[in-house]
Amino acid sequence: MAKKSDKDTEEYGWLGRLIYGQVISLDFFKRHWLVVFTTVIVIMLYITQKYNCQTKMEEIRRLNTELEIVKTEHLRVRSMYMSNTRESSMQHLIDSLGLSLRVQEQPPFKLDAK
Repeated sequence: MAKKSDKDTEEYGWLGRLIYGQVISLDFFKRHWLVVFTTVIVIMLYITQKYNCQTKMEEIRRLNTELEIVKTEHLRVRSMYMSNTRESSMQHLIDSLGLSLRVQEQPPFKLDAK
């Protein structure tokens, strides 16, 4: 590939110099290699930490949703248990008093008078 002359790059201005690598020369990297290396490492660490933070925040949201579901299920099961406990204690009381009452098998229904 033919090398571009200085005249060709001057036609495009600063954009042409940037494209052809004349803005920052190799000598700049040789003189400031430690600063460039440190800057690249810091940028990579920042990107890594931001990714880890976003991943952890997403996991926290997922776990909070799961916690709400488990809390709701716990309340439902507790309510069922308390209902069954009350019903069985009432049945035990009725049996101990010798009453001939029993739990109705079918739910009550309404009769229409015509």
